[in-house]
Amino acid sequence: MTVQVNLLPDTKTIESQEETAFSHYDLVDTSFSAGEEAENNEQINENQFSFLLDDDVLAFYGHPNSRNMGILGRFSIEELDQKLTALAAEYEAVSGGRKVKKAFYIIYGTVWPKGEIGILGSETLMRYIDYGLQNDILVFIDHQIGRYEPVDALKRLLPWLRYPNVHLALDPEWRTDKPMVDFGHVTGEEVNLVQKVMEDYMIENNIPGERLLVIHQFNYMMLRNREVVRTDFNRVKLIHCMDGIGHPAMKRDSYAYNALASNMPLKGFKLFYNFGIPGAGYDNPMMTPKEVYDLKPRPYVIMYQ
Repeated sequence: MTVQVNLLPDTKTIESQEETAFSHYDLVDTSFSAGEEAENNEQINENQFSFLLDDDVLAFYGHPNSRNMGILGRFSIEELDQKLTALAAEYEAVSGGRKVKKAFYIIYGTVWPKGEIGILGSETLMRYIDYGLQNDILVFIDHQIGRYEPVDALKRLLPWLRYPNVHLALDPEWRTDKPMVDFGHVTGEEVNLVQKVMEDYMIENNIPGERLLVIHQFNYMMLRNREVVRTDFNRVKLIHCMDGIGHPAMKRDSYAYNALASNMPLKGFKLFYNFGIPGAGYDNPMMTPKEVYDLKPRPYVIMYQ
């Protein structure tokens, strides 16, 4: 079984940046003027409804204000784009003709001690969204849930769907009031509920297109009763992502366990860089793009932390 080791953001980073702990039911001002909404809708690609038919997604994961939580927090937006472009070229060289869409995968709601959630500042998030809109880069907004219900975590993310390049993610590992001590989990029923709430929100708010929702799993505990998970929502495409750390053989075993959940056919796969952080796990050796594409079934969303 793969062992997951992640780090909470360091205290110095939290105190020196704009991330703030909110009551989870406080509202963030993500309202839009009519002009802004019209401008955003004009940028929607006509093929967005089914872009996974021809494209895969390659993402860099992390927190913009922490070097300890992934590659995304270690480089500027422009540098990340350059590195993503180079890595995407490696994947396209072995993709069999499929294109690769670049993405920023941003931890927006970070679990803190006792399961509280620190919310990333809107100004910081908008820098990635705006850059993505201008440079054809997707943005995944990830919530670690903490001590709250998954549907309440999701509701915190929904207003950002007004931007056509934004997709959402929930991480069951951190659905706990004892982060770094206990593993969290969600149930299949809860996954169905968040998909329904997400789709209903899109319909009610006239948000066109199709959006992805990523759910992470690297051990059997994280997604319980997963056989009941539905993937028949018209507007929400569920990505079942394996994000365990370890040797390629261990990662393949964990991915094979996820592959058994054939009711969730769209799979994701996560890889971990070694940044020399004490106590942090990493992949050794790192799987190559060809090795990733050789997984069965082939993953549609690939991310690097």
